[in-house]
Amino acid sequence: MNSKHATLIGLTSVLLWSSIVGLIRSVSEHFGATGGAALIYTTGSALLLLTLGPSKVRQFPRPYLICGGVLFVAYELCLALSIGYANTGRQAIEVGMVNYLWPALTMVFAIVFNGQKSSWLVVPGFVVAVAGVCRVLGGEQGWDLSGMWANIQDNPLSYGLAFSGALIWATYCTVTARIAKGSNGVTLFFMLTAAVLWAKYLIMGGGAMAFSAAACTQVALAAAAMGFGYAAWNLGILHGNVTVLAGASYFIPVLSAALAALVLRAPLSQAFWQGAAMVCAGSILCWLATRAR
Repeated sequence: MNSKHATLIGLTSVLLWSSIVGLIRSVSEHFGATGGAALIYTTGSALLLLTLGPSKVRQFPRPYLICGGVLFVAYELCLALSIGYANTGRQAIEVGMVNYLWPALTMVFAIVFNGQKSSWLVVPGFVVAVAGVCRVLGGEQGWDLSGMWANIQDNPLSYGLAFSGALIWATYCTVTARIAKGSNGVTLFFMLTAAVLWAKYLIMGGGAMAFSAAACTQVALAAAAMGFGYAAWNLGILHGNVTVLAGASYFIPVLSAALAALVLRAPLSQAFWQGAAMVCAGSILCWLATRAR
């Protein structure tokens, strides 16, 4: 496969991942936050086994297997449950936007912990990304701090999980860059995530599941978006233009909000779109800060 084709396939992962927030929320409305997520990751694991094949566990460095596995599973739990526990479709989209702080955080962590060279652009980039999230959470008023705090207090669990997920995924990206040594454990990690979710569902309960043709279709779509998204991204990173893929990935917050708004039929204010654009711009500035060197 030539580089151009691999890059095009890799770019499809951006569209697939952009649909995740809306699909996870739709699935959770039928099966509950925990049960819906368990079904998505179980189906996604099956798809990854078919596309990427089983993980070669014996070849994994032990630090990557343990640390990488724990961080990956923790992030996926935070992502899926934060969206599933949201009170409304609009809140699910806001929670997703908080999660998209991870690109800017990843650049900052790479600079602080991995010694990544960068320019001064990283400072305004990070500030703009955080300010964008604050604008999103401020509701219709945009920069209303009291409104933002009231919004968070309405569902601190969802917002807390989303922010924790951003920190965890930034840590995962930073750590695995040093310890993975070319290993790709996504199939194994997906299976572990599904197992943890089913254990949570059986032990703590996850509510009744309302099976229907439409609900099962949404599970399949969500699993495909996640599973095929990882598979396409992996192929693009290995054989395509990494610079193009990295640049395109920073537009996921806006694409995700647009698709989620359509799927969930949740109208979004002008202030929200301005905040989403700021999150993208801040992440791009952080990326340019490391590219400058």
